[in-house]
Amino acid sequence: ISLYIRRHGVFVTRHPLLVLCASLLVPILLCIGLIRFKVETRPEKLWVSPGSQTAYEKQYFDSHLAPFYRIEQLVLATSASDQLEAPTIVNDNNFKLLFQIQKKIDDLRANYSGSTVSLADICLKPLSTDCATQSVLQYFQLDPKKHDDLGIDHAKFCFEHYSSEETCLSTFQSPIDPSTILGGFPGSNFTEASAFVITYPVNNKVETTGQENAKAMAWERAYINLVKEEILPMVLAQNLTLSFSSESSIKDELNRESTADAITIVISYIVMFAYISFTLGDRPSRLWALFVSSKVLLGLSGVVLVMLSVLGSMGFFSAVGVKSTLIIMEVIPFLVLAVGVDNMCILVHAVKRQPDGIVLEERISNALVEVGPSITLASLAEVLAFSVSAINPMPATRAFSMFAAMAVLLDFVLQVTAFVALIVYDFRRAEDGRIDCVPCARLKSSTVAGDNGGHQRLHFVARYMKDVHGPILGYRPVKFIVIAVFVGLAFASIAMSTRLQPGLEQKIVLPRDSYLQGYFDDLEKYMKVGPPLYFVVKNFNYSSASENTNQICSINQCNSNSLLNEIARQSLSPETSYIAKPAASWLDDFLIWMSPEAFGCCRKFVNGNYCPPDDQPPCCQLDQDSGSCSSNGACNNCTTCFLHSDLHNGRPSTTQFREKLPWFLDALPSSDCSKGGKGAYSTSLDHSGYENGIIQASAFRTYHTPLNKQTDYVNSLRAARDFSSQMSKDLQMEIFPYSVFHIFFEQYLSVWKTAIMNICVCLGAVFVVCFVVTSSLWASAIILIVLAMIVLDLMGVMAVLGIQLNAISIVNLVMSIGIAVEFCVHITHAFMIGIGDRENRVRQALSTMGASVFSGITLTKLVGVIVLRFAKSEVFVVYYFQMYLALVLIGFLHGLIFLPVVLSLCGPPQKTMKRIEQSQTPPSNEQT
Repeated sequence: ISLYIRRHGVFVTRHPLLVLCASLLVPILLCIGLIRFKVETRPEKLWVSPGSQTAYEKQYFDSHLAPFYRIEQLVLATSASDQLEAPTIVNDNNFKLLFQIQKKIDDLRANYSGSTVSLADICLKPLSTDCATQSVLQYFQLDPKKHDDLGIDHAKFCFEHYSSEETCLSTFQSPIDPSTILGGFPGSNFTEASAFVITYPVNNKVETTGQENAKAMAWERAYINLVKEEILPMVLAQNLTLSFSSESSIKDELNRESTADAITIVISYIVMFAYISFTLGDRPSRLWALFVSSKVLLGLSGVVLVMLSVLGSMGFFSAVGVKSTLIIMEVIPFLVLAVGVDNMCILVHAVKRQPDGIVLEERISNALVEVGPSITLASLAEVLAFSVSAINPMPATRAFSMFAAMAVLLDFVLQVTAFVALIVYDFRRAEDGRIDCVPCARLKSSTVAGDNGGHQRLHFVARYMKDVHGPILGYRPVKFIVIAVFVGLAFASIAMSTRLQPGLEQKIVLPRDSYLQGYFDDLEKYMKVGPPLYFVVKNFNYSSASENTNQICSINQCNSNSLLNEIARQSLSPETSYIAKPAASWLDDFLIWMSPEAFGCCRKFVNGNYCPPDDQPPCCQLDQDSGSCSSNGACNNCTTCFLHSDLHNGRPSTTQFREKLPWFLDALPSSDCSKGGKGAYSTSLDHSGYENGIIQASAFRTYHTPLNKQTDYVNSLRAARDFSSQMSKDLQMEIFPYSVFHIFFEQYLSVWKTAIMNICVCLGAVFVVCFVVTSSLWASAIILIVLAMIVLDLMGVMAVLGIQLNAISIVNLVMSIGIAVEFCVHITHAFMIGIGDRENRVRQALSTMGASVFSGITLTKLVGVIVLRFAKSEVFVVYYFQMYLALVLIGFLHGLIFLPVVLSLCGPPQKTMKRIEQSQTPPSNEQT
């Protein structure tokens, strides 16, 4: 390998222009693929594996029942003083304010493709007439005149009788549970509520092109603007608080966040570039010589090469149809720049360490022989680690790994070809006395000649490493203290890492100034019920020969361990089940609706046609010629559908079930028969093809308890899955839970498995590459152990800082292995090619590569990371600044303190070298 590297160095030095042009051609051609560049922003396409269970369940629910509606929400609340609790919001003034807000929202018109869109055009309408607005105003049917006539006492009356009193029914003829429209009340004292929760359900459509919900999204953005500009000042004037959101809010705020922090990221890169330009150059004693010895143009060229490698990677994968992500655009440039800066520093410092008396060709080739193997080893280890971690089924992590592997590979190729050629040009420029950045201008030779300060800074770091750092680590007591401390920290980190919590708090992901911050606070503070939870039964056999009906229902003669009875039992222990109340059951209501006791419900004319309840629209509208309408509009000649003798054990036959189910689903609820299924259960079952005795999909809705933390969401999903699995086993039926958030939280059920798999695969890949390149099992094992300790310590720091385990932190852990390789490989390689006993070789490695690791790797990353502290979004501060800073410090401590001690105690033997390499003895301090 060394012989090949030497020949490569000679060739590049002799033909720099050819190498430069040929190496740049590849990434430039790959950049053509950027014309097909697309960014994936849909969360379900980023964080959900295509073959995941929840993805299948969501697809089944959407196709057989209906996509869960879009939610637009307002939370109007009273303010608490310092010593007193928040007063009740239930008073006439606040109701009048709410009517004013409702009118503004009803009058809102959004523009979409030249047409206007109102709430009535897009809202959910169970009865095809009125929006299913969830508001306390529904107790007055959204009519301010009824409020003036009935007063606030009517609302208080409805809090207790919402399910039985007809005057409390909503405009869409459905009872409104006060626990879903009020917040901040103790126990069941609804009159003491301190918040109104107003929800506008909007029709949702399955997205394939991304334009299916374009009308709704246009209205949502107009709604947010209306709330900010008009409604919020109205509320604040009444000394109330207001928080709000729309279905589009999170996506819009995330896009705003990525734009806001683009400046921070760019500044971070500029700072890294400024530092690398400074550290690559020499610090001469004469001011004028600085214009020649500086290497700003070389540093800038190196940064351009890094950007080309990133763009080439994006272009390649865009060309083959792989979409990019925000994580890729934010993290990979930083990753590749960090790796590229390392290599640039190491290469330039290696060339500068060569004796001044030899020709440039030999200096370049000697430098490549010295550091080329370690650069190759580190880069290939990173490439293989990222490539292997691309097996991760999570799309965002898999895409990141693929893009990163290609970018690091391109960066490595450009570093050892184009950048070496640029080094040749830069050193020739300096030898000719030409000014940096203006190479056409030249200083007098006398201005530059005789300056011996060219390597002053590197000389200081190298002398510190050899004369101070190395000897201190050489003391036996210090060695044992270092080993004890680092091993102790590793074991402590293992213990601490078990406290890592899965999840990703939405408030962290959003900008600090986002209006959603207050909204999520209010949800946690006021909401008394959580998201709707559906238990979906597949292939329900309703035939009389089947026991499925009694295995599901919860009324008389149903099995005691039926699905609905068990859901009701689970709701009695909400702390563990996360189920707030018994499920609403279309099956129970259907069986009651058609029973002989409910003589106002299932009725028929003499000719067998459906007869509506007496308080429904007149019968003569249905049957003009039969004369079935009496003078008062009631139906004549009607009778109940069944006698007791017509039913078997209170249950309909297969034929009766098949005939009467459409009647039930089309029956309007009323005071004569509140069990009508229209609206309430229109989307609760898929009755296409039900004539065969099988209902393909049937949903029973309940609610989760309030879910305030990420762990609540994860645990509620796990509990719902466990319950459904047990019921499927007990009842021999296929049952699964569905809630709108399940698809985003399934990843956290196996996040530990994903993290451990990725870390182990990456460590294994690094070990294989190290063994192949170094042919030393000994050295490879030491590098593996140190890398594992770095990752463990990083996970321990995550636990201490409260950083959660999620896709972003897993990506960072995978990336940390790639970056941590840089801290270990160069020191280990320098140790292996050193001369003398272990102690001497450690000091030689520290004085040469130790200085480069400190100034070129540690400090470079450090200055870039510190800038991220000033990002506007919390996610950058937590997951990038804190984790990267911890990684740099942990990697530095392990690479320059723990690893040298380990190598001095049990490092691999000296590497056998050919005479041509042996002649290149390590430089003395004077040379350095």
